[in-house]
Amino acid sequence: MNPDQLDKINNEDGFIAALDQSGGSTPKALKLYGVQEDAYDGDEEMYGVIHAMRTRIIVSPSFNGDRIMGAILFENTMDREIAGQGTASYLWNEKRVIPFLKVDKGLADEADAAQLMKPMPELDALLARARDKGVFGTKMRSVIKEANAAGVDAVVDQQFDVGKQILAAGLVPIIEPEVDIHSPSKAEAEVLLKTAILTQLDQLGDDQAVMLKLTLPEIDNFYRDLVDHPKILKVVALSGGYSREESNERLSRQNGVIASFSRALTEGLSAQQSEAEFDAALDQSIGSIFAASKS
Repeated sequence: MNPDQLDKINNEDGFIAALDQSGGSTPKALKLYGVQEDAYDGDEEMYGVIHAMRTRIIVSPSFNGDRIMGAILFENTMDREIAGQGTASYLWNEKRVIPFLKVDKGLADEADAAQLMKPMPELDALLARARDKGVFGTKMRSVIKEANAAGVDAVVDQQFDVGKQILAAGLVPIIEPEVDIHSPSKAEAEVLLKTAILTQLDQLGDDQAVMLKLTLPEIDNFYRDLVDHPKILKVVALSGGYSREESNERLSRQNGVIASFSRALTEGLSAQQSEAEFDAALDQSIGSIFAASKS
């Protein structure tokens, strides 16, 4: 683990840019960016186009470690280069932005009003490769649809089981049990979720700490005891489908929580913009999210 990166997480302001759309979500992300599906042929071309979009974001003068703490990468992005360096190395060496890697392989079918992660049989090999490329930590997502105790417990148990595997590999896991913002029992699900997370945190070893990525809660500062927990490095929030304006407004009321936005970060960016227009739009987006993360 890079001690300078750990110090940045503990002592500096900033938020985490989620640049990790993968196979299923990439066409939608590109469409929002103004690139239609007929502009590329097959997955390889699609990943080339999304890498060009992410590169444009990362190399922008607006994107740097003064306001951005870290960036979450998709595996395909980690394996590519920016300006002759591996993406993770470029982020830290040139931008002072901590690289994270999305490691999950997508969601399993719904059971007990929740979706666990699909099996990850190649995880150890991926973690070793990520560590060699200078990645600091990982991110993995599950989804909770309703306040079903069995489903919530299954999600959290799986997240922490895999989280311990990631810790053993020398990386820091961002544990992401997302609560669907459209859930009819969202507030109740958040109560179950916090209880389950606290139970798991108490079982971590003395030298183990994790990060959490959570949906913006219905009750302001609901996750404050997680923010203050000695086993938590940082609590970050996902935008989850809220607009950037609403995401920032909700985030600004959660003391000690920082953003880890994906779609809300890139909202308003377009392949058709000039470099000056693109940089200005990205600067405005980063500025507003950074301000909300400092609250």
